[in-house]
Amino acid sequence: MKVTGASIAFTLRFPYNNTLHQLFPSQFLPSSSPLSFSFRHKRTMPQSPARCSAAFSSPASDAALLPSDPVVKPKQHPWLIVGLGNPGKKYQGTRHNVGFEMVDAIAEAEGISVNTVSNKALFGRGFIGNIPVMLAKPQTFMNASGESVAPIVSYYKVPLKQVLVIYDDLDLPFAKLRLLPKGGHGGHNGMRSVIDRLKGSRDFPRLRIGIGRPPGKMDAVNFVMRPFNRQEREELDMTFQQGVEAVRIMLLEGFDKSATFVNSSKPMEQLG
Repeated sequence: MKVTGASIAFTLRFPYNNTLHQLFPSQFLPSSSPLSFSFRHKRTMPQSPARCSAAFSSPASDAALLPSDPVVKPKQHPWLIVGLGNPGKKYQGTRHNVGFEMVDAIAEAEGISVNTVSNKALFGRGFIGNIPVMLAKPQTFMNASGESVAPIVSYYKVPLKQVLVIYDDLDLPFAKLRLLPKGGHGGHNGMRSVIDRLKGSRDFPRLRIGIGRPPGKMDAVNFVMRPFNRQEREELDMTFQQGVEAVRIMLLEGFDKSATFVNSSKPMEQLG
């Protein structure tokens, strides 16, 4: 046997055997001399496991072995729910602050803490059902509400159709709610500021809470700063309950269904 760097060669010799002559034609075997067989084997470098796998598999079988790509869900933008009002104890419980109180009712019902500060607002994050939400109560005073709302919208990249602004309305009967997909400020200075800071856009939903008209010749500014009496407070608490349900319906089932619930003539009967 001869071994070189690239091959191995060896020769086998057999004595004369009559059986072999019976199995093979005579032209392949000599009549009486011993038999010799020579072999040569060329050595090759062994393939790595990865290359061997590639040599004996098809693209289709390779694809079947690869893990499938995970399903990437589109990012879900949170809703921003803003209640308008004035900060400080002086204004707590007044008509102009029902937007704050509605946000407080939503926060309590959904277990969301509104105790941090972000962009000049008391702020909290949580979920309503499986929908991410942010609750905000601007601390800029009513007439400068947009200085807080617009930066929050910009920073969190909230689509305007998912910005719900809640505020008081002199032109609605007391404790009446009205949900609209868009609109103007209607003379409300807080909404005027929000629209101005959103570059004039009015295309965001709003929930208006009726506080009624001032009695007699009372000035509207003085009226909106008045607190509620006991009977009014009881009615308003029912309104907040209705508002909480309206927000849930809007986020989970859509604006149209929520508007039907809110704007119907007897919405409180639907809660029963």
